[in-house]
Amino acid sequence: MKNNFDFLRLIFALFVVIAHSYPLSGNLISNQWIYQVTNGQIELSNIGLNGFFIISGYLIFQSLERSKTIVSYLWKRVLRLFPALFVVLLLTVFLAPLVYESTTPYMQNKEVFSYLPRNLLLYDLQYHIKGVFDQNPYPSAINGSLWTICYEFSMYLLLGLLFFIKNDKVRFALVLFAFLFMFLGYNFLMEKYGAIYRFGMQVLPFFNLGTFFVAGAFLGVAKVETIKHKVGLLFVVFLVILVALHFNVYDATKHVLLSLFVVLFGLIALYPISKINVIGDLSYGIYIYGFPIQQTLMYYFKLNTNTLILFSVLIAMLFGYLSWHLIEKRMLVFKNKF
Repeated sequence: MKNNFDFLRLIFALFVVIAHSYPLSGNLISNQWIYQVTNGQIELSNIGLNGFFIISGYLIFQSLERSKTIVSYLWKRVLRLFPALFVVLLLTVFLAPLVYESTTPYMQNKEVFSYLPRNLLLYDLQYHIKGVFDQNPYPSAINGSLWTICYEFSMYLLLGLLFFIKNDKVRFALVLFAFLFMFLGYNFLMEKYGAIYRFGMQVLPFFNLGTFFVAGAFLGVAKVETIKHKVGLLFVVFLVILVALHFNVYDATKHVLLSLFVVLFGLIALYPISKINVIGDLSYGIYIYGFPIQQTLMYYFKLNTNTLILFSVLIAMLFGYLSWHLIEKRMLVFKNKF
């Protein structure tokens, strides 16, 4: 079915790269134009991440429905995340000597050998190899984008529980309850519990990103694609978002409004953006390569924010293309092995 989801994922990935260019070049996130015009309510990387989780929730629920076994469902999720992640981590370890500055020889640095396995396990991330990017404006972080992957994978596991619920009405009720629980928890409990860490994850982003994921899944359960007059509804949602921003209540309503907007826009096939899938799905590759590319550019060239945005977007898109066609797409051949 023709849709705009590949286009949205590409845009969301680029939003993250653009947003990261600010702190990585020594600039402030608050200097983003969209941050300023929305009184700090919207920031590009948040829109990108939130959009990713909404689309994932919607599409992964459909993948769950198509899966004949729970093993098949989980296998497809593993194939989608881990091969490309393994490659970027491996390349990082092999290429890090090019930006390494330390009195300790590279191969004698214990952090070199723990970097790949710890990050591949998702829940005990190692952001730093001592001596790599230590003098950058944003020091001691090789790939700061990796932190969201454990939240994404956790959502995959939790959604998988629905496989064992075959009654559509029960599924609908359970996902609605999960959304309301996450939504209310985010809006009323984060001041007290948001800073707590459990299983390598912080409560605040778990509830924030998780609510977007569950919202996307709920729209899948509710079969929102069957709704007529999607364009009209999309326009109404957009107007309500503007009203929420005007009255500074966007944060309290974003899980409903942004989720509706993203899924509705994704379902309305607009030419030519609905054809963007002909180049492949570059979004995951852009996301996992963008940060180390930006750190490398800053290490060698000390770019200003706008120049970093320009070059990092172009190079990240190239790496996203290569990641899709050389790794991710080829792994899809094995998706029906279980």
